[in-house]
Amino acid sequence: MRLRIKIDGRTYEAEVEVLDSVESAPDYPPYPPAQTTFVPATLPELSTQIEAEHGSDKECRSPVMGMVIKVNVEVGQQVQPEEVVIVLESMKMEMQIAAPTGGVVKSVFVKPGAAVKVNEVLLELA
Repeated sequence: MRLRIKIDGRTYEAEVEVLDSVESAPDYPPYPPAQTTFVPATLPELSTQIEAEHGSDKECRSPVMGMVIKVNVEVGQQVQPEEVVIVLESMKMEMQIAAPTGGVVKSVFVKPGAAVKVNEVLLELA
């Protein structure tokens, strides 16, 4: 078969042979699918997880990774249940950390500007 092709205003003639698609395609063996394996995750028991996350009711722990903005209490100060004791910033949002129970502040482990991890003890009540 002869074809005429025009490129940039110039005409070219070419002789082309059309091959059967079966002849032109190489013969490849079928590709075997990859074997999939499913391994279910093992989850800790809920009661163990809650104890590990919250620890003692006399501790204030960080629920998120962030930075301490403000510490509202000092060692020896009396606090009421649910009183805001520390303010954290995480992802440009402020989070108020409240005392889980009433009591006297035994120790404060952080100060403003400190980076804290998830579940880190921030302060302890006596």
